[in-house]
Amino acid sequence: MTVRSTTLDNGMTVLTDDMPHLESASLGIWVKAGSRSETEAEHGISHMLEHMAFKGTSSRNAMDIASAIENVGGDLNAATSVEHTGYFARVLKEDVKLAGDILSDILQNSLFDQTELLREQQVIVQEIGAARDNPDDHVFDLFQQAAFPEQAIGRTILGSVESVRGFGPDSIRAYLDRNYVGDRMVLSASGNVDHDQLVDVASQRFHKLKASGAPDPQMAAYVGGEQRLVSDHEQAHIVMGFEGRAYNSDGFYAVQILASILGGGMSSRLFQEIRERRGLCYSVYAFHWAFADSGIFGVAASTGENEVNELIPVIVDELRRAAETITDEEVIRVRNQIRAGLLMSLESPSSRAGQLARQQILWGRPIALQETVERINRITADRVKQVARQIFEAGKVSLAGIGPVAHLPDYRDIASKMKS
Repeated sequence: MTVRSTTLDNGMTVLTDDMPHLESASLGIWVKAGSRSETEAEHGISHMLEHMAFKGTSSRNAMDIASAIENVGGDLNAATSVEHTGYFARVLKEDVKLAGDILSDILQNSLFDQTELLREQQVIVQEIGAARDNPDDHVFDLFQQAAFPEQAIGRTILGSVESVRGFGPDSIRAYLDRNYVGDRMVLSASGNVDHDQLVDVASQRFHKLKASGAPDPQMAAYVGGEQRLVSDHEQAHIVMGFEGRAYNSDGFYAVQILASILGGGMSSRLFQEIRERRGLCYSVYAFHWAFADSGIFGVAASTGENEVNELIPVIVDELRRAAETITDEEVIRVRNQIRAGLLMSLESPSSRAGQLARQQILWGRPIALQETVERINRITADRVKQVARQIFEAGKVSLAGIGPVAHLPDYRDIASKMKS
């Protein structure tokens, strides 16, 4: 597999990883703009734009867009995150040009029709309601809010019912014009794809794209705190965490390894101690979310009302113990797991196209597998323990809980126990 990269005059980067043995290709356009690119009045507009992009252009209505891709056996989708938005398609190799045409059309020529907008607002309002009804999802929204209060990075991607209902065609168009510029956009493809052909498609279809000028989002300021929603759910859904590390930080890979050792699978420390030995909960895991300028390390668990007060001290003990006792054997095991995951991702055109786009957005270039593996292999147990102590002893805990959590320990008490 060979990665090729071309930067157009408008600043857009075109990336391809050719897999000539395949009969299909995955391609998409990723934009360095997500929910943290929004003003307070625009809360949820990134996600709304993602929906409205498929609702009609100057040359295709919504049915035309869906039919054009499905008539050739392909599929079209999109996703919004905190820092990025992606629009992607998977088609047979002979239909790559068609997919590129559709993607360029929906991102440049969408009409944002008022009737379609009213209909889609109702759809997203229902989506917001469904998310709030699911404590497994909603608790993470509360956790993000606790970590980054009163900031775009701490607000939900979906928006609120009030903000979503307040969007008009002009506000969506203004957000798109401000953020969807050439040097913030990547056209990435993997599979049986011709790089030069894709460059030609991008050059023709995006020649009017503004090259630059998108504002940088507000710098993240991790604060910590707590959000709890006492309800009559049988299970208490809990997430507690600390400030993590940014993608480009020195400690990024060490924190990724730390999260996997603590709660990355059935052999992890938290799973073995909390579920297998103590039977305190069905689900427990650790995670690390990295952003451009910050991150969050967290532990999520669901347990019964009677087990809540026992669960938190056990988690605290395991985190503190890990900061002193992580072994080289554990680090090597996780490094092997990460390497295997990276290699497996190369076998999926969809995963590979997204991987290349994110690397370009985050690091300004595609990262060779061997380079990533070498970075990971340099991480030692001592380095992981050092980063763990820095994170856990910083004194800023974020805590979120939904369900029977009235007696959940205060986040400040947890912070003091982590430092003692």
